[in-house]
Amino acid sequence: MKAVLQRVKSAKVKVDGKITGQIEQGFMILLGVEEGDTQKQADALALKISGLRIFTDENDKMNLSLADVGGNVLVVSNFTLCADCSHGRRPSFINAARPETAEPLYEYFCNQLLRNGVNKAEKGVFGADMLVSIENDGPVTLIIDSKDLIK
Repeated sequence: MKAVLQRVKSAKVKVDGKITGQIEQGFMILLGVEEGDTQKQADALALKISGLRIFTDENDKMNLSLADVGGNVLVVSNFTLCADCSHGRRPSFINAARPETAEPLYEYFCNQLLRNGVNKAEKGVFGADMLVSIENDGPVTLIIDSKDLIK
């Protein structure tokens, strides 16, 4: 699993003009599920993200977690994170998990965030054409691959 995490002041996702998920301060997470990913990867990624200390404290140091600031997450599925751009000019998406595998892992990941103490996990609509709006804070953007978390 791959996640692009952005610290945000606010974020929302719309599908067909309707807001399907919206948060104030927290994390906007784009999540890509790859072939071979399992609940073990989702567990490791959710645990890492829920404990990240990337919000600033009173000394302007990144030292606070989501729980410390009362933040929430907005998770949007994004198979294009699994693209292979190593050959030619058109990305290959063969590494992305099929929807019947990816969607349950996406849902599982969102639930694991909640189990790890995240207050609220809003979502986009899996497989839909979505319009995502964010007010990036910092900007602070991290790329996390679950393969790096499990040794």
